[in-house]
Amino acid sequence: MDWERHVEREVQRYRDGDTRLPDETDADARQRQLTRMGNAAGGAGLALLMAGRREEAADWFARAAERYRESFDDAPPGSWGRPIGMIKSRVLAGDWPAAEREARFALEQGAADAESPIGRYAACLALLVLARDAEARPLADALRTQDGFPHDVGDALATIAARDRVGYVEAVEGVLESFETRDEYLEDMPVADTVIVLQALATRRDLAAGLSSPLLP
Repeated sequence: MDWERHVEREVQRYRDGDTRLPDETDADARQRQLTRMGNAAGGAGLALLMAGRREEAADWFARAAERYRESFDDAPPGSWGRPIGMIKSRVLAGDWPAAEREARFALEQGAADAESPIGRYAACLALLVLARDAEARPLADALRTQDGFPHDVGDALATIAARDRVGYVEAVEGVLESFETRDEYLEDMPVADTVIVLQALATRRDLAAGLSSPLLP
């Protein structure tokens, strides 16, 4: 995979987006453009991570989190993808203090009480980042059987919260397989980013699986 080409493409998308960023008078157009910029910055971060350029990747993941945060205030209600992007970007950067700040923000916005699975996913990630595993377990258990939510991801979250290493290894292998067998990827970036985040959370609990894949750094 030509990761340098992916880096150049995503960085250029981010810079182009910045030149066309609407001002505060058009709040809706601005929040949508900020989200696109966050996606591009996250894509650059993933490509840099896969290329082994971790420090540069961390800088771009930080940009992604900042753009998602800027976009949130004017986003439609229930836009839980932004806090998820904020948390995942900080975890991918390995910046746990910042990840904890993003996690607290997601919970302050009411993610744990969200009606949608994506909102409860945001809450579950946030609670796991904050090591509030007992609170994360019922949310994760509900996600395991929630229609419209990837059950293997729910299993992985639940087994992390329960500190069940055997269950986690089986679950995260299923998540990785789902990435390896799909045809389309976010930002056209063949990276199992969810697996990387799950493994980071598992590592902090001495649960991480031994995984190898072209879709992982």
